[in-house]
Amino acid sequence: MSAGLAALLDDVAVLARAAAASIDDVGLAAAKAGAKAAGVVIDDTAVTPQYVRGLAAEREIPIVKRIALGSLRNKFLFILPVILVLSQFLPMLLTPLLMIGGAYLCYEGAEKIWERVAHHDEHAVEEAPDEKTLIAGAIRTDLILSAEIMVISLNQVANEKFWNRLIILSVVAVFMTALVYGVVGLIVKMDDVGLRLAERPGKASAAFGRGLVKAMPKVLTALSVIGTVAMLWVGGHILLVGVNDLGFHPPYEFVHHMEQAAHDATGALGGVVGWLVNTFASAVVGLIVGAIVVAFMAVTFHRKSHGAKQQHEPGAEAAPAPETAAPAAAEPEPVATAKTETKPDDDAGTGDKQP
Repeated sequence: MSAGLAALLDDVAVLARAAAASIDDVGLAAAKAGAKAAGVVIDDTAVTPQYVRGLAAEREIPIVKRIALGSLRNKFLFILPVILVLSQFLPMLLTPLLMIGGAYLCYEGAEKIWERVAHHDEHAVEEAPDEKTLIAGAIRTDLILSAEIMVISLNQVANEKFWNRLIILSVVAVFMTALVYGVVGLIVKMDDVGLRLAERPGKASAAFGRGLVKAMPKVLTALSVIGTVAMLWVGGHILLVGVNDLGFHPPYEFVHHMEQAAHDATGALGGVVGWLVNTFASAVVGLIVGAIVVAFMAVTFHRKSHGAKQQHEPGAEAAPAPETAAPAAAEPEPVATAKTETKPDDDAGTGDKQP
């Protein structure tokens, strides 16, 4: 009896060690996969704060929470099931889908630049932003960035079994969402922290708090610019890599040769300079593609919607009213004359009918 119990305990210990080793493997794989997607995480962190600019201070954290929940829904309800099924049965479709998302990022970045250049005065007098619109836009952008994070992570664990892939990607999804929106929450509340520090009696803390309050608008403006550039960079890089994976190599090879030449020419700074060259080239590609998409949207959908709006505007139908009003005002005199002229005719007519 005791021998059987000892053997059972040995088996349990073996299973526990195997489970612990498996958990360690999953943890290491998740860390490795997350590290590969770190660049996109930085982009996501830079993009998101622009969506809470102009909101009341008490609404900032609730909005960030709602965007974070939308990000989790994106990952677990849409991205994760789709990429797992595609990686299992149709892996060749992952790259085209990711490229569509990259083109959308390029469009968003180019559209923001166009709005700042062409409609600067209009945006300067805008009213408070609509929360639902902001949240919907942030979640749409997050869908693309999250998709890239998850696909990059998937590529690092493509050789794992299906259930291991599911667990690893789930860990990556939760960790990355917490990291991105935790940092975003800290960024958008730093001005409130500065105000509290400024109210303290200590001179050093008060001065630091006032410095934070003055610096945060500039930081948020800088993050907005970085976020726009990040959309172009990430979108352009997705398209370059995707086109290369689909068999058309010249664009990617050209950028790669530029990066390698910059790396070799700058010695110890080669890694940083090479990365900057690659990033700049990707952003240029993103801007070109985004500008093409913006022009296409302006020529087709925006023009149609603008024409339909003009047709249904009340002012457009009421515009001819002054032209018709003038003749109507001039008609009373002839009408009165006709009435005075027809009355005798009626009397005469009735007189003629009498015997």
